[in-house]
Amino acid sequence: MKRLFDLLLSCFSLLIFSPLILLVALLIRIKLGSPIIFKQQRPGLNGKLFELYKFRTMTDKRNQNGELLPDHIRLTSFGKILRKLSLDEFPQLINVIKGDMSLIGPRPLLPEYLSLYSEEQAKRHLVKPGITGWAQVNGRNAITWEEKFKLDVWYVENLSFILDIKILLLTIKKVITSDGISNHNHVTMPDFEGTTLKNNQNYTSK
Repeated sequence: MKRLFDLLLSCFSLLIFSPLILLVALLIRIKLGSPIIFKQQRPGLNGKLFELYKFRTMTDKRNQNGELLPDHIRLTSFGKILRKLSLDEFPQLINVIKGDMSLIGPRPLLPEYLSLYSEEQAKRHLVKPGITGWAQVNGRNAITWEEKFKLDVWYVENLSFILDIKILLLTIKKVITSDGISNHNHVTMPDFEGTTLKNNQNYTSK
C-alpha cells in the first residue's frame, strides 16, 4: 500500500504542479545558471547509495584556492525562498517514482554519517528515506541530531499508513508556516560528528 500510495501521489503531484516546477526551473537557470538540478549520492534503504535530486539553491562561488565558499555565503536570497517554501524538494518526486525514496521516511543524509551512527541510530536505514518524515514535522532543523534520530527510529518502529497520512498533513502545515528551516547560525543543520564511538553500525553501499 505504501509503494502504491507513493507512486500515485508522486505522479499526481508532478502533473498538478508541473507549471510551478517549470517556472522554478526557469528562474534557477536565470538567477543561478546551470546545472538546474543538484545531484548528490545519499544512502537509502539498508545504506545503499542512490543519486538524490534537488533544485539548486546555491551558487558555485569559490575562494582563491578554488574551494567552495561556506554554504551561508553561497546561499542566495532566491535560494532561501526556495528552501523556505520547500520548492527545492520537487525533483525528489522522481526519486520516489524510481523507488529510491518514499514520500514519508527519515531524510536521506550524507554517506559520511554512516560510520558515525550508533546501532540504534542506524535503524533509520531499515526503511526507505523520505521527502518528509516524523523528524521534519517535529522540529525539522531546529532540533539536535540526537533528537532527530530518535524521532526517525520511532517512525521506523511505529510505521503505519495512518501515521504517513498524519505526517503528510503536518508537513503541509510546516511548509505554510516555514517552521524549523534553520538551526541557529547554520543554513540548515551543522555537520553530524557522531554521538558515540561505541557500538557503531557501519552500513556500506551495495
